[in-house]
Amino acid sequence: MNPIIETILRHRSIRRFEDRPLTDEQIRTIVECAQAASTSSYIQAYSIIGVKDPEKKRKLAELSGNQSYVEHNGHFFVFCVDFHRHELIGELEGKDVIPSLESTEKFMVALIDTALAAQNAAIAAESMGLGICYIGGLRNNLPDVCALLKVPKRVIPLFGLAVGYPAQTPDRKPRLPFAHVYHEDEYNQDRAPFLEQLQRYNDTVSAYYEQRTNGRRRDTWTGQMADMLSRSVRMYMKEFVEGKGFNLR
Repeated sequence: MNPIIETILRHRSIRRFEDRPLTDEQIRTIVECAQAASTSSYIQAYSIIGVKDPEKKRKLAELSGNQSYVEHNGHFFVFCVDFHRHELIGELEGKDVIPSLESTEKFMVALIDTALAAQNAAIAAESMGLGICYIGGLRNNLPDVCALLKVPKRVIPLFGLAVGYPAQTPDRKPRLPFAHVYHEDEYNQDRAPFLEQLQRYNDTVSAYYEQRTNGRRRDTWTGQMADMLSRSVRMYMKEFVEGKGFNLR
């Protein structure tokens, strides 16, 4: 155990922040920590847009499903997959890079690069005593988000990261059991223990919600997941991603 591991294990999403902006130094440190993340083949296929303008934050909150903490936080970061600069690199160096940029493989590289950078940023922020919340709701309406943030082709805002001084201390949600997530040497496909682990986890999650809500909720994790996955959402995404010049080959 050390301070870094303790910070990681203390993580919880914060959805209420003090009315206190981050300093420019804090913002720079968080971005530099994001940039220190591993990147496939040194490609660095992401950009980060920091949103300070109150009206833009209000609009992003609306586009994200009226999540108030998108508007009210210390700083709002938007993490984007970005091959715009790499298209310019092709022009600069006189190379045809478009087939590669349009491949599924490079799309995966960009997604992974962006997620790694964001998680570094999140841990850096939490290590500074700040709280964070990822905002996937930006993908509810990406055409409007792109227009608001004026992003060019080959750039897609993937998610936001609300950062600030916590004004709440929520309980940490229980994660899946270690034995359910970690497999040794090969994927364990034994159905019986797999289902038993899920049921035990359901009991843990139900107890968590019951305690957190004074008995008003007893959700199970598998029930939540089944309900969510049975609904089709953001089904415009494939066409939108391809229209941005990604995942075409």
